[in-house]
Amino acid sequence: MEAGALPDNILHFARALRAAGLPVGTGAALDAISAVEVAGVRTRADFRAALACVLVKKREHLVVFDQAFDLFWRARGLHDGLLALLSAQEAGADAQTLREKPAPAQARLAEAFGASRAPQEVETLVEADRRLTASDEEALRAKDFAQMSAQEIGEAARAVAALALAGDERPTRRLGADPRGARLDPRRMFRSALRPGGAMKLPRRGPRVRKPPLVALCDISGSMSDYSRVFLHFLHALALRRAGVQVFLFGTRLTNVTRALRHRDVDEALALCAQEAQDWSGGTRIGACLHAFNRDWSRRALGQGATVLLFTDGLEREGVEELRHESERLSKSCRRLIWLNPLLRFDRYEPRQRGVRAILPFVDEFRPVHNLDSVAALVAALGDARAPRAAADPRLWLKRAG
Repeated sequence: MEAGALPDNILHFARALRAAGLPVGTGAALDAISAVEVAGVRTRADFRAALACVLVKKREHLVVFDQAFDLFWRARGLHDGLLALLSAQEAGADAQTLREKPAPAQARLAEAFGASRAPQEVETLVEADRRLTASDEEALRAKDFAQMSAQEIGEAARAVAALALAGDERPTRRLGADPRGARLDPRRMFRSALRPGGAMKLPRRGPRVRKPPLVALCDISGSMSDYSRVFLHFLHALALRRAGVQVFLFGTRLTNVTRALRHRDVDEALALCAQEAQDWSGGTRIGACLHAFNRDWSRRALGQGATVLLFTDGLEREGVEELRHESERLSKSCRRLIWLNPLLRFDRYEPRQRGVRAILPFVDEFRPVHNLDSVAALVAALGDARAPRAAADPRLWLKRAG
């Protein structure tokens, strides 16, 4: 292919895909240029197919590629001018595509494309004394989610997704191969002895370890909307790294969004969650939703010592007795019930509301979840069963309520 704008723009497109999260290397970018040269594209569809055959490795990457292609090559004059280098036939852009609603991953792709195509500027070196000032990262970690701007919410979501969760492995009654186990394994011992020339060995076995299931009940009512989206970013990252994570959303009804959060792309996953939950940012009926979970899902979701994360502010005005009964039933069905309440961000918070007092006696931990520091503390508590929990003891809050 002759030197021109098209090879350079294909390289920029490949770099932008890599910045957006797709595994596109330098070799794939060069192969894409060769594919466009061999295919002899004459239409926009042929051009897209030639690039997709080389740059898309997995099926789940195709959604991001389609959005990236429409975003990068959407300028009519640029697209037609580049294709004119290969063919005299022009390929018109679809005007309806330009008027479509932005897809879930377009904001992240636009940011990646802007960074990859923007010219490099020379910055002036300015020395400043910041010994007595707080860094941006430190200020962001302590800032409330409800007070963050859109850009800060994006940075917080990326920081939440990057939190590392420890193993949290627990021994089971089943035995498996373990060179330091306390019991001998007769079956493996006799099999090794029956082999030709095999010497008698003493293989051992010990209890197998596994990660207990994790169930999240997330309140999406109007009073929780500023925190529920960031918390869903945390649950999405958790579901991708750990098996046995189930997520339920509730406002006035209960919705299972476990399958929606299994999508690799976080924007697509959250868009599906918002589509399935019809009561987003509406009212709340905590007692009725907990009753629906205990009746329909508890036997399937709370087996094998599951840990339950109850994400709500507990502001329930009606059905307090039902809320108390269902909270007690939920506590008895799981190994560990952790209540995450954004209202704990206030220093003088007192659990005097009737709904809060109905749930609090049956939880094992009462934790805040309003900024990055509180989410990091939750990750530490989930990863290490021996982590100190004195500050999260619900009995301290009951004494404060009087």
